[in-house]
Amino acid sequence: MNRSIRFQLNGQPASLTVDVERKLLWVLRTDLGLTGTKYGCGAAHCGACTVLVDGKAVRSCMHPVGQVDGKAVTTIEGLAANAELHPLQAAFVAHDALQCGFCTPGMVLTACSLLAQNPRPSREEIINAMDENLCRCGGYLRIVRAIEAASAGAQGDRS
Repeated sequence: MNRSIRFQLNGQPASLTVDVERKLLWVLRTDLGLTGTKYGCGAAHCGACTVLVDGKAVRSCMHPVGQVDGKAVTTIEGLAANAELHPLQAAFVAHDALQCGFCTPGMVLTACSLLAQNPRPSREEIINAMDENLCRCGGYLRIVRAIEAASAGAQGDRS
């Protein structure tokens, strides 16, 4: 069923008429041209499609767009501000926590959600929070180190 929905997208108002059951991933990628959100497994298992909805990590491949009505959605494109990387993005670069880059947007946004809830997580808490985000290149140790660095404020604190 098509319906008009309104939400904040990367800090800007967004409005569209769409089938409310359509998955947020396809609205972001196809309708709105934000291709940083990746299609991985299509079953919420890999984390490549993770975005933030009201600051919480959500798997957009399974999330109906109708559920973001009146909420704030942040994609990887919305993290940097004033041409300056978000501290997590900067930490991922500094710690070489990306290889092919396909999983990186989902990893960064999942970590963003973690640090919003727990600004100083232990290594075990980071590993547990990131456990369901898959990296085919095996960059897990560098990813954990980057999140630790961002948590410690090594990349500045702009959360």
